[in-house]
Amino acid sequence: MSQQINLFNPIFMKQRKYFSLLTMVQALGMIIAGSLIFYGYAVYQVGQLRKQAEENSQRYNAEQVRLAGFMTEFSPQHAMQLLQNEVQGLDKQVAVQNQIIETLKSGALGNTTGYSEYMRAFSRQVVQGLWLTGFKVTGDAAQISLSGGVVDPQLLPIYIQRLGRESIMKGKTFSTLAMQQAKVEQAAGNSKGKDASAPRYIEFTLHSSVNKEADK
Repeated sequence: MSQQINLFNPIFMKQRKYFSLLTMVQALGMIIAGSLIFYGYAVYQVGQLRKQAEENSQRYNAEQVRLAGFMTEFSPQHAMQLLQNEVQGLDKQVAVQNQIIETLKSGALGNTTGYSEYMRAFSRQVVQGLWLTGFKVTGDAAQISLSGGVVDPQLLPIYIQRLGRESIMKGKTFSTLAMQQAKVEQAAGNSKGKDASAPRYIEFTLHSSVNKEADK
């Protein structure tokens, strides 16, 4: 008589392992966190690319403006306009200089030759016994003052006549004359109350005036 033996035992079968709820929740959390990090990085990259695109666009616009400026600056029309403006500026300068020269020639500004000619005139006209100690020319030489000394007052009219022959003195006459005895200087060795001998010359001062009749 045969007997059948059942060797199958459930304990010897391979047991399947299933994830627990906690493990699944943790895995899902990691997936969400990873997705958020990736999304944030993608947003950052998109922002950087947008910023670079804006900068490139601004550079492009700036280069376009520079190119247009160069084309305008170096165009024949612009160069011709610059030349015309420069020529007009030079014409104005020449006109102003010519006007100044004409004004100087007309004598509207008064004395334009300086005072050196007066010095030459005074040095040429020398009268023995008369000397100058100073002179003053006011403004445009419309007024002249001379001061000096003379041993004989009769020499003064002779000197004035000689000065009148100088071209620089044309139209000018001396209208005021002041004369006085030279001041007495007390000698250093003299005692008080005793004056030195009186000087033997007279001090004079001449003031001129413009002779309007001669100017005409």
